[in-house]
Amino acid sequence: MKITEQIKQPISQEMELFEKKFHESMSSKVALLNRITYYIVNRKGKQMRPMFVFLTAKMVSGGTVNERTYRGASVIELIHTATLVHDDVVDDSNRRRGFFSINALWKNKIAVLVGDYLLSKGLLLSIDNGDFDLLRIISVAVREMSEGELLQIEKARRLDITEDVYYEIIRQKTATLIAACCSLGACSVDPDGVHTERMRKFGELIGMAFQIKDDLFDYTEDSIGKPTGIDIKEQKMTLPLIYALNNCTKEEKRWVINSVKNHNKDKKRVKEVIDFVKKKQGLAYAEKRMAEFREEALLLLADYPASIYKDALVLMVNYVIERKI
Repeated sequence: MKITEQIKQPISQEMELFEKKFHESMSSKVALLNRITYYIVNRKGKQMRPMFVFLTAKMVSGGTVNERTYRGASVIELIHTATLVHDDVVDDSNRRRGFFSINALWKNKIAVLVGDYLLSKGLLLSIDNGDFDLLRIISVAVREMSEGELLQIEKARRLDITEDVYYEIIRQKTATLIAACCSLGACSVDPDGVHTERMRKFGELIGMAFQIKDDLFDYTEDSIGKPTGIDIKEQKMTLPLIYALNNCTKEEKRWVINSVKNHNKDKKRVKEVIDFVKKKQGLAYAEKRMAEFREEALLLLADYPASIYKDALVLMVNYVIERKI
């Protein structure tokens, strides 16, 4: 059995019902919108975010979920989908998970409006049901994600990212959404408990590890056996590169920054930068930090009683840093 199926097993019924509810939460009187949302629903990814919501809810409550949990999972998926649709417009990307993106099929104007629609549907789902505590969690996540993206753009222009700034960027850009999933799950079943903040922290740590793993993919071989180097081509400062720059001579640093700024389309030069980062132990350092985030996350689960939901969350943490894609 695939690891994702193993993780999903204790919440398989919830996930099935969630898919129906999620589809319903997107419906509109506009035929064009329904056609587009139908296209989105049928090209879903691994659905890690709703899985986090249900697993944390069931672990915290001892095995139960309620309507708030389903709404929380739907809201987070609506907001997440909205950000992906907008991201594809921002990045001018024509593909998403191997399929055409919304902007590739229906152009940018429609894609931006669809993203706005999904965002408002998510907010209204919470407001109409009085889930203001859940809405607060989600709204903070949306604000942080926007700030993280803009901070990265601002820093990429000067390539002056320190390790601390890098952590702040990935915390806001990536970790904040997974943190929101876990705190939503806990808050949906236990609004006044201590679990919400603990699970938020748990999700944040997993999100940090998840993003570092993504950064490492840039330095590993792709399907044709070549490192991708996409982040370097896009002038993104990731942890392996930051570490290498902090542990080299002034001349080497000048050469790397010049390469990333002015020669990022030159395949030979990009490969030289990748080799340089490997030689300076940039990958080993990033792997070490990723493992530390994982250990910190697992510590937060230690006090919870043994259950299939806790086991699935531990499996999820390990999957995040052992995945191949």
